[in-house]
Amino acid sequence: MTVDILFPVLNEHLRLERGIRRTMEYLDKNKSILEKDATFTLTIVDNGSDDDTPEIAQRLVKEFSDHDTPYITVRYFRLEQRGVGIAFRKGVEECTSDVVGYMDIDLSTDISYLQKMIEIFRDKPEIVYVNASRFSKESDVSGRKWYRKITSKGLLIILKSVLKMKSTDAICGFTFVRKPEALRLVSECSNDNGWFYMIEFLLRAERDGMNILDMPVEWVEDYDTTVNVPKTVKNYLINIRRLKKEFDKEDRARK
Repeated sequence: MTVDILFPVLNEHLRLERGIRRTMEYLDKNKSILEKDATFTLTIVDNGSDDDTPEIAQRLVKEFSDHDTPYITVRYFRLEQRGVGIAFRKGVEECTSDVVGYMDIDLSTDISYLQKMIEIFRDKPEIVYVNASRFSKESDVSGRKWYRKITSKGLLIILKSVLKMKSTDAICGFTFVRKPEALRLVSECSNDNGWFYMIEFLLRAERDGMNILDMPVEWVEDYDTTVNVPKTVKNYLINIRRLKKEFDKEDRARK
C-alpha cells in the first residue's frame, strides 16, 4: 500500500518544520510496524504563502531526500491560489498512491492514528473513506476554545438538518480516501477553494453511498491556528445554501 499525506499550508513558517519532523520521526520510529504495510509520501502543498514557508519546505525536501528512510518521501509543490480546497483538490489530482488524504500541519489529531488508518484500509477492503471525528462518543478532545466548540456544534446541527449529513464530524483535519474514490469525488465537487470543499467532499461521498468509517480520535486544539473563524463561518453558510440547492436539483433529476 502506498499513501500520500497532503499537508496544505499557507504562511505556516511557525508550524511547518515541526509538523513535518514530527511526522517523519513517528514513521521512522514505527518503521518495523509500518514498513511492511505502507510507503509514504509527505506532500507539502503551499497555496499562496508570502512568508518563508517555501524556503522552509524546500529545505526539508532536500534534507529528507538524503534520509535513510526509503519508504518515506517528502515533496513540495506550490499553487498561487489560496485555500485548503484547491490545495487538497490539486493534491489528489497529482497523487499516484493507493490512498490519499490530508492532515493539518499542526497535527491536532494524534499522529498515532496514521497506523490505525493503515490497518483499516489493509484489513477492511470494503472501507473506502476514513473520516476522523472529534465528536464521536469515544473521542478525546482537549484544549478546545469555547467559541470554537459553539461554532463547530452549530455547523454540525445545520449540516445534519439541512444537508442530511450522517457523519459525526465534518472537518477534523484528518481524512483519507482510496485513490479511485477520491478522484471520483473531485470530479463531482464544486471548485470552491476554501475549507467548505472538504465538507462537500464528505457529503458527496455519503450521497454516493461510499463506505465511510467514522473514526474516533484523540484531538488537541492548536492555539496558534491561522483560521479566521468569522470569515470561515460566513463562507460555510453561503456554501450550505448553494449546496442545498444543488442537492435538491440533483434529487429532482433522479426522480
